[in-house]
Amino acid sequence: MVNPRMLQLGTNRSCIRELFEYGMRRAAELGPDKVCDFSLGNPSVPSPAGVGETICRLVRESESRALHGYTPAAGAADARAAVAADLNARYGADVQPGELFFTCGAAPALTAALSALAVEGAECLIFAPFFPEYTVFAEAAGMRPVVVPANTEDFQIRAADAAPLLSARTQAVIVNSPNNPSGVIYSEERLRELAALLEEKEREYGHPIYLIADEPYRELVYDGARVPFIPLLYADTLLCYSWSKSLSLPGERIGYVYVPRRAADGEKVFAAVAGAARAAGHVCAPSLMQHVIANCAALRPDIEAYDRNRRTLYEALCSYGYECVRPQGAFYLLIRSPKGSAQEFSDRAKAKDLLIVPCGDFGCPDYLRLGTCVSYETVLRSLPIFKELIEEA
Repeated sequence: MVNPRMLQLGTNRSCIRELFEYGMRRAAELGPDKVCDFSLGNPSVPSPAGVGETICRLVRESESRALHGYTPAAGAADARAAVAADLNARYGADVQPGELFFTCGAAPALTAALSALAVEGAECLIFAPFFPEYTVFAEAAGMRPVVVPANTEDFQIRAADAAPLLSARTQAVIVNSPNNPSGVIYSEERLRELAALLEEKEREYGHPIYLIADEPYRELVYDGARVPFIPLLYADTLLCYSWSKSLSLPGERIGYVYVPRRAADGEKVFAAVAGAARAAGHVCAPSLMQHVIANCAALRPDIEAYDRNRRTLYEALCSYGYECVRPQGAFYLLIRSPKGSAQEFSDRAKAKDLLIVPCGDFGCPDYLRLGTCVSYETVLRSLPIFKELIEEA
């Protein structure tokens, strides 16, 4: 006998992973230059030079036990101090090292945060479009996910859309900005409106409602855009972060949860995050990567290649007649299916070895996502196929 829910999750994988693995098989059959794979958000830009140099230096100069041994569960002191110093220098946020809990990337950060807040009967609001795993994480934590329908006018969040879905059972609200899959950065005005609504509901319901800010794309922004630091706008914020995208380290699994002590029951929430991580088998985040972050917390990515892909695809697809959401950050492009369902359009594209993800699981069934973190040659090869597809529609 096996757990039926776990069996379902293990046998019915995400549409993203299915397309990605199909693309790998096709590339092996035809050659990688014959497949235009926009399925996965896998960084194509190398890590900043300082990351590789730091890894090599640490391996050469450090004793094995110091470099590869256990750290405290919440993280090495120097890594936590470096991240706090970087956040404070950028945002004036008064982050304390003891408010940071290092995790194996943003996904465990989110699952620990959700599990820490999952009292009996709890609900979690999720703004569409959203990363599909949010619903998996919430349900696994014991929360009922409640989806706020997408605002397809400008893909900003709207407090008015969330208001009727909030209840005394609401324990958490997830926001993801810059957003996967739209690339939209939620404006400070809209975030303040949401914060005011949540503060009003906290008073009405008599308990905190925590805003969980998922920010792995924080440093990937274009045209001088700015990402608001949400803990400065709403006290009861838990911030989840990963260096997977900013330092091109997705396979190294390093991130953190920031739980401000000034948040309601902040010390208890931090302890509950630690307890949730423990229950999930967390011992400590990868120690080598913690030492790397201690030395590289202030490094930033070179996003020129992502920006060129973004501009080239957006301008070309709009000229062909596609309806596209102009991304302000991240490395995705959201397009509306020009005719028929997004799944049907994705299948038509797949038949031409162009892999784009239908967004039904993201809460936007009429849209498709392109991961623009690919080579520029892939972008150029894809354009005639996109033109052909819309002309056939």
